[in-house]
Amino acid sequence: MRAGRFAAVLLSVAAACAPALAAGPTPPVFVLNSLDATVSLIDAGTWTETRRVPVGKEPHHIYMTPDHRSVIVANSAGDSLTFFDPRTGDVQRTVNGIIDPYHLRFSPDMKWFVTAANRLNHVDIYRWDGNNLQLAKRIATGKTPSHIWIDSKSTTAYVSMQDSDELIAVDIPSQTVRWRVRTGPMPADIFGIHDDRTLLVGLTGGEGVQVFDVAGAEPKVVGIIPTGKGAHAFRSAGDGKSVFVSNRVANTISRIDFGTLKVTNNYAVPGGPDCMDVSADGKRLYVTSRWAKKLSVVDLLTGQLMKQVPVGRSPHGVWTLDHAR
Repeated sequence: MRAGRFAAVLLSVAAACAPALAAGPTPPVFVLNSLDATVSLIDAGTWTETRRVPVGKEPHHIYMTPDHRSVIVANSAGDSLTFFDPRTGDVQRTVNGIIDPYHLRFSPDMKWFVTAANRLNHVDIYRWDGNNLQLAKRIATGKTPSHIWIDSKSTTAYVSMQDSDELIAVDIPSQTVRWRVRTGPMPADIFGIHDDRTLLVGLTGGEGVQVFDVAGAEPKVVGIIPTGKGAHAFRSAGDGKSVFVSNRVANTISRIDFGTLKVTNNYAVPGGPDCMDVSADGKRLYVTSRWAKKLSVVDLLTGQLMKQVPVGRSPHGVWTLDHAR
Protein backbone atom coordinates (compact mmCIF):
# COMPACT_ATOMS: atom_id res chain seq x y z
CA MET A 1 0.00 0.00 0.00
CA ARG A 2 1.36 3.42 -0.84
CA ALA A 3 0.77 7.05 -0.14
CA GLY A 4 -2.05 8.98 -1.78
CA ARG A 5 -5.41 8.06 -0.39
CA PHE A 6 -3.87 6.30 2.62
CA ALA A 7 -1.87 9.40 3.47
CA ALA A 8 -4.99 11.53 3.31
CA VAL A 9 -6.95 9.18 5.54
CA LEU A 10 -4.26 8.04 7.97
CA LEU A 11 -1.64 10.78 7.58
CA SER A 12 0.94 8.19 6.55
CA VAL A 13 2.28 6.05 3.75
CA ALA A 14 1.37 2.56 3.05
CA ALA A 15 0.92 -1.16 3.81
CA ALA A 16 1.19 -8.31 5.01
CA CYS A 17 3.02 -11.07 5.34
CA ALA A 18 2.95 -14.47 4.82
CA PRO A 19 2.74 -17.89 6.35
CA ALA A 20 5.25 -20.74 6.00
CA LEU A 21 6.72 -23.76 7.81
CA ALA A 22 9.19 -24.02 10.66
CA ALA A 23 12.59 -25.73 10.53
CA GLY A 24 16.28 -25.12 11.08
CA PRO A 25 18.35 -24.40 14.20
CA THR A 26 18.59 -20.61 14.48
CA PRO A 27 17.21 -19.04 11.30
CA PRO A 28 17.15 -15.24 11.12
CA VAL A 29 14.10 -13.03 11.37
CA PHE A 30 13.66 -11.26 8.02
CA VAL A 31 12.45 -7.63 8.09
CA LEU A 32 11.72 -5.86 4.79
CA ASN A 33 12.73 -2.18 4.80
CA SER A 34 10.46 -0.81 2.07
CA LEU A 35 11.97 2.67 1.71
CA ASP A 36 15.59 1.48 1.91
CA ALA A 37 15.34 -1.40 -0.59
CA THR A 38 16.98 -3.68 1.96
CA VAL A 39 16.23 -6.67 4.16
CA SER A 40 17.38 -6.69 7.78
CA LEU A 41 18.39 -10.07 9.21
CA ILE A 42 17.76 -10.24 12.96
CA ASP A 43 19.27 -12.71 15.43
CA ALA A 44 16.35 -13.66 17.69
CA GLY A 45 18.74 -14.79 20.43
CA THR A 46 20.62 -11.52 20.84
CA TRP A 47 18.00 -9.21 19.25
CA THR A 48 20.58 -7.61 17.03
CA GLU A 49 20.68 -6.93 13.29
CA THR A 50 23.41 -9.15 11.89
CA ARG A 51 23.17 -8.08 8.26
CA ARG A 52 21.35 -5.66 5.98
CA VAL A 53 21.01 -7.06 2.47
CA PRO A 54 20.22 -4.89 -0.59
CA VAL A 55 17.31 -6.02 -2.78
CA GLY A 56 15.11 -4.31 -5.38
CA LYS A 57 13.10 -1.12 -4.81
CA GLU A 58 10.19 -1.24 -2.38
CA PRO A 59 10.27 -4.72 -0.88
CA HIS A 60 6.91 -5.11 0.84
CA HIS A 61 5.93 -8.75 1.34
CA ILE A 62 7.60 -12.12 1.73
CA TYR A 63 6.48 -15.71 1.11
CA MET A 64 8.03 -19.18 1.20
CA THR A 65 8.28 -21.46 -1.82
CA PRO A 66 6.30 -24.71 -1.68
CA ASP A 67 9.49 -26.81 -1.39
CA HIS A 68 10.60 -24.74 1.65
CA ARG A 69 14.03 -24.20 0.11
CA SER A 70 13.61 -20.48 -0.52
CA VAL A 71 11.79 -17.49 0.83
CA ILE A 72 10.82 -14.84 -1.72
CA VAL A 73 10.98 -11.09 -1.18
CA ALA A 74 8.78 -9.21 -3.66
CA ASN A 75 10.30 -5.91 -4.80
CA SER A 76 7.30 -4.03 -6.15
CA ALA A 77 8.97 -0.95 -7.64
CA GLY A 78 11.97 -3.03 -8.71
CA ASP A 79 9.84 -5.45 -10.75
CA SER A 80 11.74 -8.36 -9.28
CA LEU A 81 11.76 -11.22 -6.78
CA THR A 82 14.73 -11.94 -4.51
CA PHE A 83 15.08 -15.57 -3.39
CA PHE A 84 16.76 -16.09 0.00
CA ASP A 85 17.92 -19.17 1.85
CA PRO A 86 15.45 -19.14 4.78
CA ARG A 87 17.97 -20.75 7.13
CA THR A 88 21.00 -18.54 6.49
CA GLY A 89 19.65 -15.35 4.94
CA ASP A 90 21.94 -15.69 1.92
CA VAL A 91 20.64 -14.51 -1.46
CA GLN A 92 20.10 -17.43 -3.84
CA ARG A 93 18.97 -15.61 -6.99
CA THR A 94 17.00 -12.66 -8.36
CA VAL A 95 14.18 -13.05 -10.88
CA ASN A 96 13.54 -9.92 -12.94
CA GLY A 97 10.57 -9.01 -15.11
CA ILE A 98 7.90 -9.69 -12.48
CA ILE A 99 5.84 -6.53 -12.87
CA ASP A 100 4.99 -4.64 -9.66
CA PRO A 101 4.80 -7.63 -7.29
CA TYR A 102 3.37 -5.85 -4.25
CA HIS A 103 1.71 -8.86 -2.60
CA LEU A 104 2.39 -12.51 -3.40
CA ARG A 105 1.07 -15.95 -2.58
CA PHE A 106 1.45 -19.57 -3.70
CA SER A 107 -1.58 -21.81 -4.06
CA PRO A 108 -1.74 -24.75 -1.61
CA ASP A 109 -1.49 -27.26 -4.48
CA MET A 110 1.87 -25.68 -5.39
CA LYS A 111 0.89 -25.11 -9.03
CA TRP A 112 0.14 -21.38 -9.04
CA PHE A 113 1.83 -18.16 -7.95
CA VAL A 114 -0.28 -14.99 -7.73
CA THR A 115 0.88 -11.38 -7.40
CA ALA A 116 -1.06 -8.12 -6.90
CA ALA A 117 0.26 -5.09 -8.79
CA ASN A 118 -0.62 -2.30 -6.35
CA ARG A 119 0.51 0.53 -8.65
CA LEU A 120 -0.68 -0.87 -11.96
CA ASN A 121 -4.16 -2.23 -11.11
CA HIS A 122 -3.77 -5.83 -12.16
CA VAL A 123 -3.35 -9.33 -10.75
CA ASP A 124 -0.88 -11.73 -12.37
CA ILE A 125 -1.33 -15.49 -12.26
CA TYR A 126 1.79 -17.55 -12.93
CA ARG A 127 2.27 -21.26 -13.40
CA TRP A 128 4.95 -22.67 -11.09
CA ASP A 129 6.95 -25.77 -12.07
CA GLY A 130 8.95 -25.91 -8.85
CA ASN A 131 11.66 -23.58 -10.09
CA ASN A 132 10.41 -21.17 -12.76
CA LEU A 133 7.43 -18.87 -13.24
CA GLN A 134 5.40 -18.66 -16.43
CA LEU A 135 2.77 -15.94 -16.73
CA ALA A 136 -0.63 -17.50 -17.44
CA LYS A 137 -2.65 -14.30 -17.48
CA ARG A 138 -2.66 -10.66 -16.41
CA ILE A 139 -6.09 -9.68 -15.09
CA ALA A 140 -7.28 -6.08 -14.91
CA THR A 141 -8.81 -5.28 -11.52
CA GLY A 142 -10.25 -2.35 -9.59
CA LYS A 143 -8.08 0.43 -8.21
CA THR A 144 -4.99 -0.56 -6.23
CA PRO A 145 -5.13 -4.33 -5.65
CA SER A 146 -3.66 -4.84 -2.21
CA HIS A 147 -3.69 -8.31 -0.61
CA ILE A 148 -4.39 -11.87 -1.71
CA TRP A 149 -5.88 -14.94 -0.05
CA ILE A 150 -6.12 -18.32 -1.83
CA ASP A 151 -8.57 -21.00 -0.71
CA SER A 152 -7.47 -24.46 0.41
CA LYS A 153 -8.63 -26.05 -2.87
CA SER A 154 -6.38 -23.74 -4.91
CA THR A 155 -9.34 -22.71 -7.06
CA THR A 156 -10.03 -19.14 -5.91
CA ALA A 157 -7.84 -16.12 -5.22
CA TYR A 158 -9.54 -13.36 -3.24
CA VAL A 159 -8.02 -9.91 -3.76
CA SER A 160 -8.80 -6.63 -1.99
CA MET A 161 -8.99 -3.34 -3.92
CA GLN A 162 -7.55 -0.66 -1.65
CA ASP A 163 -8.78 2.42 -3.52
CA SER A 164 -12.04 1.24 -5.09
CA ASP A 165 -13.27 -0.41 -1.86
CA GLU A 166 -13.91 -3.82 -3.38
CA LEU A 167 -13.18 -7.50 -2.91
CA ILE A 168 -12.93 -9.74 -5.96
CA ALA A 169 -12.85 -13.50 -6.41
CA VAL A 170 -10.63 -14.78 -9.22
CA ASP A 171 -11.11 -18.30 -10.57
CA ILE A 172 -7.51 -19.54 -10.80
CA PRO A 173 -7.85 -22.37 -13.38
CA SER A 174 -9.69 -20.13 -15.87
CA GLN A 175 -8.04 -16.86 -14.76
CA THR A 176 -11.32 -14.97 -14.75
CA VAL A 177 -13.05 -12.73 -12.21
CA ARG A 178 -15.91 -14.72 -10.67
CA TRP A 179 -17.52 -11.94 -8.63
CA ARG A 180 -16.96 -8.48 -7.22
CA VAL A 181 -18.42 -6.98 -4.03
CA ARG A 182 -18.23 -3.64 -2.22
CA THR A 183 -16.34 -3.46 1.07
CA GLY A 184 -15.79 -0.91 3.79
CA PRO A 185 -13.11 1.79 3.41
CA MET A 186 -9.66 0.76 2.17
CA PRO A 187 -9.71 -3.03 2.40
CA ALA A 188 -6.30 -4.55 2.98
CA ASP A 189 -5.32 -8.01 4.16
CA ILE A 190 -7.63 -11.04 3.86
CA PHE A 191 -7.81 -14.17 6.02
CA GLY A 192 -9.95 -17.24 5.38
CA ILE A 193 -11.50 -19.35 8.16
CA HIS A 194 -14.28 -21.90 8.72
CA ASP A 195 -13.05 -24.22 5.92
CA ASP A 196 -13.04 -21.41 3.34
CA ARG A 197 -16.61 -20.38 4.11
CA THR A 198 -15.71 -17.08 5.84
CA LEU A 199 -13.34 -14.27 4.90
CA LEU A 200 -12.01 -11.62 7.26
CA VAL A 201 -11.00 -8.34 5.57
CA GLY A 202 -9.03 -5.63 7.39
CA LEU A 203 -10.44 -2.14 6.80
CA THR A 204 -7.46 0.18 6.94
CA GLY A 205 -9.71 3.18 6.40
CA GLY A 206 -12.07 2.04 9.15
CA GLU A 207 -11.96 0.70 12.68
CA GLY A 208 -12.35 -3.03 12.32
CA VAL A 209 -12.51 -6.24 10.31
CA GLN A 210 -15.32 -6.89 7.84
CA VAL A 211 -16.70 -10.43 7.73
CA PHE A 212 -17.94 -12.08 4.51
CA ASP A 213 -19.78 -15.36 4.00
CA VAL A 214 -18.37 -16.74 0.73
CA ALA A 215 -19.83 -20.26 0.97
CA GLY A 216 -22.44 -19.61 -1.72
CA ALA A 217 -22.36 -18.43 -5.30
CA GLU A 218 -22.46 -14.79 -4.19
CA PRO A 219 -20.70 -13.24 -1.17
CA LYS A 220 -22.70 -11.94 1.77
CA VAL A 221 -21.64 -9.37 4.36
CA VAL A 222 -21.95 -10.84 7.86
CA GLY A 223 -20.83 -7.84 9.88
CA ILE A 224 -17.84 -5.98 11.28
CA ILE A 225 -15.60 -6.93 14.20
CA PRO A 226 -14.48 -3.75 16.02
CA THR A 227 -10.71 -3.94 16.53
CA GLY A 228 -9.23 -0.45 16.20
CA LYS A 229 -8.45 2.27 13.66
CA GLY A 230 -6.45 1.18 10.65
CA ALA A 231 -7.10 -2.58 10.80
CA HIS A 232 -4.64 -3.93 8.31
CA ALA A 233 -2.66 -7.21 8.35
CA PHE A 234 -3.45 -10.71 9.66
CA ARG A 235 -1.31 -13.51 11.10
CA SER A 236 -2.61 -16.84 12.31
CA ALA A 237 -1.89 -17.39 16.00
CA GLY A 238 -0.87 -20.95 15.14
CA ASP A 239 -3.42 -22.53 17.49
CA GLY A 240 -6.11 -23.15 14.87
CA LYS A 241 -8.49 -21.06 16.97
CA SER A 242 -7.54 -17.42 16.53
CA VAL A 243 -5.87 -14.80 14.35
CA PHE A 244 -4.04 -11.54 15.05
CA VAL A 245 -4.86 -8.31 13.22
CA SER A 246 -2.71 -5.17 13.33
CA ASN A 247 -4.46 -1.84 13.85
CA ARG A 248 -1.95 0.63 12.42
CA VAL A 249 -3.57 3.87 13.53
CA ALA A 250 -4.68 2.61 16.94
CA ASN A 251 -1.18 1.21 17.60
CA THR A 252 -2.62 -2.09 18.80
CA ILE A 253 -2.80 -5.76 17.83
CA SER A 254 -6.13 -7.55 18.34
CA ARG A 255 -6.65 -11.29 18.71
CA ILE A 256 -9.88 -12.58 17.11
CA ASP A 257 -11.48 -15.88 18.11
CA PHE A 258 -12.66 -17.99 15.16
CA GLY A 259 -15.66 -19.38 17.01
CA THR A 260 -17.17 -16.17 18.36
CA LEU A 261 -15.69 -13.72 15.83
CA LYS A 262 -14.91 -11.43 18.74
CA VAL A 263 -11.73 -9.83 20.05
CA THR A 264 -10.31 -11.73 23.04
CA ASN A 265 -7.10 -9.75 23.63
CA ASN A 266 -5.50 -6.44 22.68
CA TYR A 267 -1.78 -5.68 22.76
CA ALA A 268 -0.25 -2.21 22.64
CA VAL A 269 2.43 -1.88 19.94
CA PRO A 270 3.75 1.62 19.09
CA GLY A 271 4.90 3.02 15.78
CA GLY A 272 2.21 1.85 13.37
CA PRO A 273 2.17 -1.96 13.74
CA ASP A 274 1.94 -3.72 10.39
CA CYS A 275 3.00 -7.24 9.39
CA MET A 276 3.50 -10.01 11.95
CA ASP A 277 4.97 -13.44 12.57
CA VAL A 278 4.70 -15.75 15.58
CA SER A 279 7.55 -17.71 17.19
CA ALA A 280 7.38 -21.50 16.91
CA ASP A 281 6.57 -21.89 20.61
CA GLY A 282 3.73 -19.37 20.33
CA LYS A 283 5.20 -17.16 23.04
CA ARG A 284 6.35 -14.16 20.98
CA LEU A 285 4.78 -11.98 18.31
CA TYR A 286 7.12 -10.23 15.88
CA VAL A 287 5.64 -6.98 14.52
CA THR A 288 7.04 -4.38 12.14
CA SER A 289 6.50 -0.89 13.59
CA ARG A 290 6.18 0.90 10.26
CA TRP A 291 6.68 4.50 11.32
CA ALA A 292 9.23 3.88 14.07
CA LYS A 293 11.83 1.95 12.01
CA LYS A 294 11.69 -0.89 14.52
CA LEU A 295 10.92 -4.58 14.82
CA SER A 296 8.71 -4.88 17.90
CA VAL A 297 8.55 -8.10 19.92
CA VAL A 298 5.50 -8.82 22.09
CA ASP A 299 5.50 -11.36 24.92
CA LEU A 300 2.20 -13.15 24.33
CA LEU A 301 2.21 -14.66 27.83
CA THR A 302 2.29 -11.27 29.58
CA GLY A 303 0.90 -9.15 26.76
CA GLN A 304 3.78 -6.70 27.15
CA LEU A 305 6.17 -5.21 24.61
CA MET A 306 9.47 -6.92 25.43
CA LYS A 307 11.85 -5.56 22.81
CA GLN A 308 12.27 -3.16 19.90
CA VAL A 309 15.09 -3.71 17.41
CA PRO A 310 16.19 -0.82 15.13
CA VAL A 311 15.92 -1.66 11.41
CA GLY A 312 15.59 0.35 8.19
CA ARG A 313 13.02 2.84 6.95
CA SER A 314 9.37 1.82 6.70
CA PRO A 315 9.75 -1.84 7.76
CA HIS A 316 6.88 -3.84 6.31
CA GLY A 317 7.03 -7.62 5.88
CA VAL A 318 8.45 -9.81 8.65
CA TRP A 319 9.05 -13.56 8.59
CA THR A 320 11.15 -16.32 10.09
CA LEU A 321 11.38 -20.01 9.33
CA ASP A 322 11.20 -20.81 13.05
CA HIS A 323 7.56 -19.87 13.46
CA ALA A 324 4.18 -21.20 14.48
CA ARG A 325 2.26 -22.92 11.69
